[in-house]
Amino acid sequence: MEEKKYLKWYHKVGYGSGDVAGNCVYALLTAFMMIYLTDTVGLSMGIVSTLIAVSKIFDGVSDFFFGRMIDRTKTKMGKARPWMLWPYIGCSICLVACFAIPMNWGETAQYIFFFIAYTLLNAVFFTANNIAYASLTALITKNTNERVQLGSFRFVFAFGTKIFIEAITIFAVTWLGGGAMGWRNIAIIYAVLGLIVNTISVFSVKELPEADEGMEEEREEEHKLSFFQSFKLLLKNKYYLVICATYILTQIYASLIGIGTYYTKYILGDEGIFSSLSLAINITMVLALIALPMVIKKMGGMYKLNMIGYIIAAVGRVGVMVAGYSGSVPLMLVFTAVSTLGIAPLQGDMNALIASCSEYTTLTTGHRIDGMMFSCSSLGIKIGGAFGTAICGWLLDATGFVENVAQNAATTGMLQFLYLWAPIIICGAVFLLISLLRVEKANKKLLEAREDKTVPDVYGNV
Repeated sequence: MEEKKYLKWYHKVGYGSGDVAGNCVYALLTAFMMIYLTDTVGLSMGIVSTLIAVSKIFDGVSDFFFGRMIDRTKTKMGKARPWMLWPYIGCSICLVACFAIPMNWGETAQYIFFFIAYTLLNAVFFTANNIAYASLTALITKNTNERVQLGSFRFVFAFGTKIFIEAITIFAVTWLGGGAMGWRNIAIIYAVLGLIVNTISVFSVKELPEADEGMEEEREEEHKLSFFQSFKLLLKNKYYLVICATYILTQIYASLIGIGTYYTKYILGDEGIFSSLSLAINITMVLALIALPMVIKKMGGMYKLNMIGYIIAAVGRVGVMVAGYSGSVPLMLVFTAVSTLGIAPLQGDMNALIASCSEYTTLTTGHRIDGMMFSCSSLGIKIGGAFGTAICGWLLDATGFVENVAQNAATTGMLQFLYLWAPIIICGAVFLLISLLRVEKANKKLLEAREDKTVPDVYGNV
């Protein structure tokens, strides 16, 4: 039987556009924050990396806190939309602060300023906004194919925004005055753009009425759960743990690719090549995500496609490595596109997989904890992205990195390892994890068993 449809095309476009706002923050931070701090402000890469890692302690708590708050929220706007709307104001202010470190302050004061701005941005405002945005996948439709489509739409917008930001930012900084002033001005532009688009996205969709979904009794039971009871439900869901680890690794992978700003500047001798590599990634990603819903439908699910995809991704990164050592930029571009083609399916269907994980918890325990379940998206983005950036910073600092000069042999070797070798290792690890993500099959068996009346429903009725 064909699933009920909940969304029109403009709902999907409106929802997806929210990732423009998200990537005005995320893409700018992952691609340019470190090089701004080291090469413009003059801060130590090792110290900055440590501050980022310490900041993650606060992030680790806030993800589950805001997920639980969303689960317990009930307003006329719904559960998640208020948390997506208002925190973005804080995101905009803190984003500008991260790229407006006072140049006339002492070094210690600059580190403190950065740490406070970065922690508020990630642990508070971006966390609340991002978890709410991801949770909407489960709250505005119950149709699996529509959830995949939402994932594709959001990541088309996400990578379209990354194309834009990574392609023009370095040139725009120069055009806007260069140096610290140029970075501050571009951050202001992205912050305002993100605030406008985020507001449009919030009001372009509506959450499903609980009454329409027959959830009144379940919701009443859900509100009786304490934070720790909800947390235990997360840990009992093996698929949540797998997808959380997968999310973290994919974000570490993104951080390794982001080290391309240093690789192209200090190894290839032209930081402008980073824009070309970014285009190869992002254009391929957008085209692949547009076709993704049709491919998943044809293959009968997400599992097999994700497995095949990461084999292709690993082969592509091997090609990038060979091309990098041979000094062939054109071949690097080709194999970068190939690896991106393999990564695209998981990027596009990740939210649908999380929604399926949430349904697994509901089917096996009788409780819905969508907000806390989708905390893995924010947790993965921040822990994976930040620790990936921090680890890269620590390793480069340990090898004697010095900004704006020719690097020593140890630093050069580390850059080659981080950009050419490490992504291959991550692809292999992700492949092993997604081989365990058979949540679609598990949910199907549970539903079939319930239809055969061989297992109780969420209230214990047979």
